[in-house]
Amino acid sequence: MNDAIEQPPVKKRLSGTTLRVVTIVPLVPLILWMMFTERRLPWRVFIFTAIAIAGYELISMKVPSPRGLRLWGAATSVLFAYTIIFVDTATALYGVVLLIIVGAMAWSLLQEDPLHDASSRIGWLLGTPIYVGGCLAAVALVRDFPPTGAWVFLAMALAWGSDTSAYFVGRKFGKTKLAPRISPKKTLEGAAGGLTASVVLAVMTSFFLPKFGVVDAIALGILGGAAGQAGDLWVSVLKRSSGVKDSGGILPGHGGILDRADALAFTAPATWAYGHFIAGF
Repeated sequence: MNDAIEQPPVKKRLSGTTLRVVTIVPLVPLILWMMFTERRLPWRVFIFTAIAIAGYELISMKVPSPRGLRLWGAATSVLFAYTIIFVDTATALYGVVLLIIVGAMAWSLLQEDPLHDASSRIGWLLGTPIYVGGCLAAVALVRDFPPTGAWVFLAMALAWGSDTSAYFVGRKFGKTKLAPRISPKKTLEGAAGGLTASVVLAVMTSFFLPKFGVVDAIALGILGGAAGQAGDLWVSVLKRSSGVKDSGGILPGHGGILDRADALAFTAPATWAYGHFIAGF
């Protein structure tokens, strides 16, 4: 008779790559529908939700604070983005900026944190809506460039195509460190591969966009690819200086919204600026 106690089977955890795929694949059809449908509301609700979460994540990461302060960061990020998207007057923008400034000072005075942290609190309460709300608002703005949704697709291709290519090229050929103190695994060879991929993807997309030729595609591919890599490094600085691996955990395998939108937060404004000032949309 065997008296040994039977051990329960060990559950295997999903690998990092598998978890990323399982997380994102079910969302792709919904995101594509919101991106290309003629209705603006679903996409804007989606972007405002992402902005709110990203603002909450950034304040949580940079300013040890009660929940109210994190919600303030989320709310002001959405408010700043809303003003950029829907209001065309400088007076309204000034009013929102003034509200953010006064609110940041008031919150800092009411906090019980040590006084030497006050300047950091004020800085991030001011900077969060500008960075998160201001940059990600461009993802909503470029959707209105004709044809609907195509320029969002272009901005995403510049961001994530560059990031993916930089990873694989750097892994295969990388030798020269790009920014060892910020992100030790990134290399100059990977960055060059990412820029090349951005240009190729922009040229491919240009055949489906009016008023956007091959020369424009090459220029925006370089600009957007470089901006995306800068955005990636920027979020790496934020996380490394905060001692965290991810900005949040809402997307298993990916981290938080800031982790997923780090490059897009820079490529989208670059894409909007090129489309608006150069292409004339």
